[in-house]
Amino acid sequence: MITVLEGAALSTEIALIRDATTGMAEFRNAVFRIGLHLAAETSKHLPTQTISVNTPLETTQQRVLSGDVNLVPVLRAGLGLLDPFLQILPSARVGFEGLRRDEETLQPIEYYRKMPPTTAASTFIVIDPMLATGGSLAATITHLKEHAHTKILAACLIAAPEGIARIEKEHSDVHIVVAAVDRELNSNGYILPGLGDAGDRLFGTV
Repeated sequence: MITVLEGAALSTEIALIRDATTGMAEFRNAVFRIGLHLAAETSKHLPTQTISVNTPLETTQQRVLSGDVNLVPVLRAGLGLLDPFLQILPSARVGFEGLRRDEETLQPIEYYRKMPPTTAASTFIVIDPMLATGGSLAATITHLKEHAHTKILAACLIAAPEGIARIEKEHSDVHIVVAAVDRELNSNGYILPGLGDAGDRLFGTV
């Protein structure tokens, strides 16, 4: 289950973050704007309920969010998308999943996890900008399934076919919303054509 975003404005922003000459501040701003697209699309898949609303003229029926929403950025690159998601979902709570990749095995190693309390009505949205091998996202989803919830969604900037296939195999119940799907992974597990290391470009640690 995957939704790939479309649109000329979005594509223009993606071109900007792919460009190796784009500076840190401009990169951050473009990621924020793409994040608004991602958050708006992801919100379409949240559980809802219908309530009655009294307008100045009459009573009408309106769909609203059902249950609580918990945003889970995967540290550290996920922090670059957190603010736009909070703009669209201002009442969301935030949990954090810290994972680093072993550069030899390409497997994720957890170093931090802090989640808000949840119930059977809770929805998680995992924010993981680069869906490469799928290891970090798959591990995060596995950890989240230990907590009470009704639904898990994932939002990514760029995805590789290999990462998508892994999530579909290991977590077929999770819907992924992604801004772009790229060609493949290289031998080091980086997405091609990609945009380099999202965390380094967001935080100036290149």
